Amino acid sequence: MIDLAPSLWHRFVMDQPIYKIAPRPLWEAAKAKGQFDGAPVDEADGFIHFSTGGQVRETAARHFSGQHDLVLIAVDPDRLGDALRYEKSRGGALFPHLFGPLPLDAVVWVEDLPLGIDGGHQFPGSVR
Repeated sequence: MIDLAPSLWHRFVMDQPIYKIAPRPLWEAAKAKGQFDGAPVDEADGFIHFSTGGQVRETAARHFSGQHDLVLIAVDPDRLGDALRYEKSRGGALFPHLFGPLPLDAVVWVEDLPLGIDGGHQFPGSVR
């Protein structure tokens, strides 16, 4: 694991914000609860999986292929503190992992993540 302060890592290396793809019902439940505890895969792994802007399209294709009724959650990593860590994952790439619940005040925006006619997810233009 590379242990860099999230604010330094983002300022010099990674894209901001970080992103979480979630089924809409799970996100709606999180809003009612006041925090997002993650999807079942997150709970099983002990942390909430996120992707950078450069990773999120591949994450969608690999783990959410063909799935409808998803939302894309943009999160300000600087609001997550030391609970956010970057760890090696797929192909040795560093992925953001949140060890704890996602506080809703760290969420910058939430957008629908619809499927296009080609079967791939259609991302907002601001995701790079």
